[in-house]
Amino acid sequence: MQEEKKGPSAESREKALAIAQFALDKKAGDVVVLEMHELTSFTDFFVICSGESTTQVKTIAEHVIESLKAKKIRPSGTEGLSNAKWVLVDYNDVVVHVFEKDTRQFYELEKLWLDAPRVSVS
Repeated sequence: MQEEKKGPSAESREKALAIAQFALDKKAGDVVVLEMHELTSFTDFFVICSGESTTQVKTIAEHVIESLKAKKIRPSGTEGLSNAKWVLVDYNDVVVHVFEKDTRQFYELEKLWLDAPRVSVS
């Protein structure tokens, strides 16, 4: 008997959408939420967004971190804040990628995960 794969929890989806909104609060560009649970074992969602400068990238990432900390949610890891070209914030079920615009174009992370369904961010 084949085990049915469960989808992401409502809590994970809610967190991903909240993170997208926190990024938008700081004028993040091209905010994308990808549903990853069918494609990876390490996370349920990616939230990907861009800043126009390293200063904006750092501001977006720090705002996400502080906004979730206010809700008693802390990341399991953070990388890239010092140079702020690509900041990764890992919440286990949601991984946040905040790119400087040119860096995002170079790595094209969304193209690596073309099979991932996009979640509407309103």
